[in-house]
Amino acid sequence: MNVGEAMTPRSEVVTATIPGTRDDVLEYLQERSFSSVPVVKETDDGEEFQGLVSRDDLIENPDEDQLAILMREVPTTTQDTTIEEVAALMVTEGTRRVPVVDGTLEGIVTVTDVVRAIADGDADGETQVAELAARDVNTTYDEVPLTVAERELYYANLPYAVVLDADGEMDGVLTEVDIIDVARVVEGEADTGDSIADDDDDWKWESIKAVGKRYLPTRNVEIPAAPVREFMTHDVVTVSGTKTAKEVAQMMLRHDIEQIPLVNGDELTGIVRDINLLEALR
Repeated sequence: MNVGEAMTPRSEVVTATIPGTRDDVLEYLQERSFSSVPVVKETDDGEEFQGLVSRDDLIENPDEDQLAILMREVPTTTQDTTIEEVAALMVTEGTRRVPVVDGTLEGIVTVTDVVRAIADGDADGETQVAELAARDVNTTYDEVPLTVAERELYYANLPYAVVLDADGEMDGVLTEVDIIDVARVVEGEADTGDSIADDDDDWKWESIKAVGKRYLPTRNVEIPAAPVREFMTHDVVTVSGTKTAKEVAQMMLRHDIEQIPLVNGDELTGIVRDINLLEALR
């Protein structure tokens, strides 16, 4: 299968145009939950692809407003590149989206596109996930305040934590999406209510704040300090090591999740993330 068969075509790709400002991409990065936005420039010869502006770019340059400075050059691919080749590129470069460029921007191919190709049998999915799973698992305790758990995800640079109970048993899974769902943006409110932090609380964040993979550029972003167990997913989807990459890819798409705990009986033994499935194609 080639990239051209799996990608999102240019007609469906949202872009920003140079000259432009950070405000031109904030809506897409925040409200539409995009991880990055391709940047193009209109010339006398037509549209030219320039690069990407990502959430990380905005976070790392909070005082910069011009897209031309915020954007960065990124690896690109072409429509006739194989899914296996672009999967290897994603793993090597640590990127989840690759622009498809042949003179002009022709589309975008994502990790999810590759996972779908594996699920549909268009890419090799016969490897057992016991060979692909990460054995280091990010965890948290179900009584930890959500504010602390968010910091744990942030510092671990991971989009999830397996939640453990007082006996050290898996009790649920917390993801960045769970945190986003209860995050509250406050713009200059004097009274934020009993469940939201006041100005002196140490879990109130200023300026641009990262909540998981989706960054919320705002003056104040606040989340409840209630225990993680109130926000986590209780009914956890798990897999055994004998499942194939194809079977796990189908599960990820069906449940709209990016990681699945690996278990042996009742014992947690690892985690299978969507990016791990791509490693089987290298």
